[in-house]
Amino acid sequence: MTAARLQSGHPVVPGKGFLVGVTKPQLPDSFREAPTVRLDSWKEIAAYMKRDERTVRRWEKEGLPVRRKAHKKQASVFAYRAEIDAWWNSDRQRLEPSGQARSGKPFLLWLLSGLVVAGLLALLVYNVSGLRKARWARNQVLPEIARLIDQGELDKGYRLALESGRYIPNDPLLLRLVSSFTVPVSIQTNPSGASVYVRTYSSTDEDWTLLGKSPLENVRVPWSYFRWKIMKPGFESIQVASGVLPNVTLNFTLDAPSASPPGMVRVPGGTFQFRSAAPVELDSYWLDKYEVTNKQFKEFVGRGGYQDHLNWKQSFIKDGRSLSWEEAMTEFRDSTGRPAPSGWELGSYPEGQADFPVGGVSWYEAAAYCESVGKSLPTVYHWYKAADLGIDSEILRFSNFSGKGPVRIGETQGLSRYGTYDMAGNVREWAWNETGAKRYILGGAWDEPSYMFATQDAQPPISRSSTSGFRCAKYGGSLPTKLTSPITTLVRDYTREKPAPESSFAVYKSLYSYDPAELDARVESVDDSSADWRREKVTFQASYGVERVTAYLFLPRDAHPPYSVVVYFPGVSSFFKKSSSSISPESASFAVKSGRAVLYPIYMGTYERRISSPTIRQTFDEIVQPGGACLPVGPKAGRDLVVQWSKDIQRAVDYLATRKDIDAHRLAYYGLSLGAVWGPVMTAVEPRFKASVLLGGGLPFEKLPSEIDPLNFATRVKVPTLMLNGRDDFMFPVDSSQLPLFRFLGVPNSRKRHVLFDSGHVPPMNSVMKESLDWLDRYLGPILKPEGAT
Repeated sequence: MTAARLQSGHPVVPGKGFLVGVTKPQLPDSFREAPTVRLDSWKEIAAYMKRDERTVRRWEKEGLPVRRKAHKKQASVFAYRAEIDAWWNSDRQRLEPSGQARSGKPFLLWLLSGLVVAGLLALLVYNVSGLRKARWARNQVLPEIARLIDQGELDKGYRLALESGRYIPNDPLLLRLVSSFTVPVSIQTNPSGASVYVRTYSSTDEDWTLLGKSPLENVRVPWSYFRWKIMKPGFESIQVASGVLPNVTLNFTLDAPSASPPGMVRVPGGTFQFRSAAPVELDSYWLDKYEVTNKQFKEFVGRGGYQDHLNWKQSFIKDGRSLSWEEAMTEFRDSTGRPAPSGWELGSYPEGQADFPVGGVSWYEAAAYCESVGKSLPTVYHWYKAADLGIDSEILRFSNFSGKGPVRIGETQGLSRYGTYDMAGNVREWAWNETGAKRYILGGAWDEPSYMFATQDAQPPISRSSTSGFRCAKYGGSLPTKLTSPITTLVRDYTREKPAPESSFAVYKSLYSYDPAELDARVESVDDSSADWRREKVTFQASYGVERVTAYLFLPRDAHPPYSVVVYFPGVSSFFKKSSSSISPESASFAVKSGRAVLYPIYMGTYERRISSPTIRQTFDEIVQPGGACLPVGPKAGRDLVVQWSKDIQRAVDYLATRKDIDAHRLAYYGLSLGAVWGPVMTAVEPRFKASVLLGGGLPFEKLPSEIDPLNFATRVKVPTLMLNGRDDFMFPVDSSQLPLFRFLGVPNSRKRHVLFDSGHVPPMNSVMKESLDWLDRYLGPILKPEGAT
């Protein structure tokens, strides 16, 4: 059965599906940690199972969980005892029926009626069919799921896992695979009893997986970005987009048709901060699901919208001069002199474009339309709250930045967190707030680069570009002046900033130093289960308080000591994981597979060292703002946290210097997203690194305390630095975040490199691996291979 055949998926019923719940079923006790006892030949496997080799080799075809070694010779296999135990317990009756069953008398069948015989034969056929499907699932589908996960095709892997779960729901290998790429998430709806459907955001089909009816507890779904559909009779259905984090509860509110303004979606209120702007409090509000269309604006024209003075409440300004009503109205004409958007003719839009977004309107015309329907233009804060720039750039793949012209609303399926479409691309959208003599216009247009989704733009309010459109907001009452007042800027302008002078920086750097102290290093455990590396869990004394730092050292199998080492700093998701017990090298796994060791310290605030602060328990999207430094605490606590991170790294390097199997003169720093943002601080303070790779980083937009501001450290970075970024990254846009960091790096141009990929926040790993490996080879030298290896 092919993956394409399985695209329809199957519903997972709460309490019954193998992906639902934390106890239905759990992994066997032996699988809560990776198994460490391995059998390395058919001989050892047969001895362990107390059978002859010929029998156990035959059982491989029956699903015995053995694995081939790298050179793939017939006898070169290995297996884990725990996996064999679980398989044997589930299939023993089939493989070796009891003696009583084997000695049954065939002639007794003659005593049974023809009807009973037929029933037994049917049952036999059913069982045989079930066994074949179970064998198919174990022998063919499980390897395919593993391959899909490795290639990042989580949607296909998830659907195959659902299909396999129908035949082998308690199979330990399937459960391990599922746990490796899914996370438990709970879902609450108001009201409850709503049907919850899901599909990955990038899925190109319309087939939804039914998770069940709310409330749902600990449903396992891939770690991905999703489209959710929530339905309940008597209420408006909603479709929204959201990522998931382990053990986070997603909440959805359904509204009765009478309580929901037609064509609008609810956006919840709360504290909202965008980049360097001060936090603001927003009440719940409504926003148009789509941009206002030509057809809707034509209705405004037809009912005399341009002639009704009540629609036009703002003073008209052009080139710094006030215009009278009559003068202003002469500005708002189409190509034939009729009152209408600039690109229309004879007061009407081009044929066939009724459902295209209206363009060619000034800010004044957009505000007048909103006034005429009892709504308003959204403020910058309300617009960005609904746009939910977040960390995931998937929306750009489904937005109109084609350069060919506008398209019908919703056609490209660019869906945001609260159910709005086309907030990225198609037409730019006017917002209420002023900045100087201009008004903000947001989201980017079809003829602009996609990074404009996260880049502020402002135009004279009289401007009537063909790419200028809008959508409306509806509030529960009058807005506070703070929300409607002019906003000077929402980003740091690094062209006007300078790093701190040397005298000040010397003071800042002194905060990162510590007194010499015993490491008291210990190897706590060793895991040899991986074919690619040996994992050592080590601990050592921190340089602050009475803390002990845990670190995981991954030693390559395909290399010879002394090893060069890559020290890894992960992304912000590490703040939300409770335990590091099953940790892997993550995005740096390619480094250890290539022959370099990887050290993964458990930094203060991550995993079991999480901060016991209510702030850290905010959702992922509330912490991670575009261009943010990703500090889940306040400025002072954030300062202390960054200093502790640096000390964790320095102590980790101290530890590496004590190991005879490590070449402490060949160390590299590797930072992903959060780790890339703080990379300049870490590498400026720790001089023992010989190379640095920053993946998905840039300079942050918020103003930070000087003693941790990456701007002040970037010019002091002397280590060769490779920056790998996405051209469409709206967390750290190219012009306002990435390039300023690259320019400030205090490394000669010949020893720094900035590579842009056609991607969002994190570039594709294949390209990342090639660039990173070349960089590490260049500055850490060749990998020491075992004798005879190539």
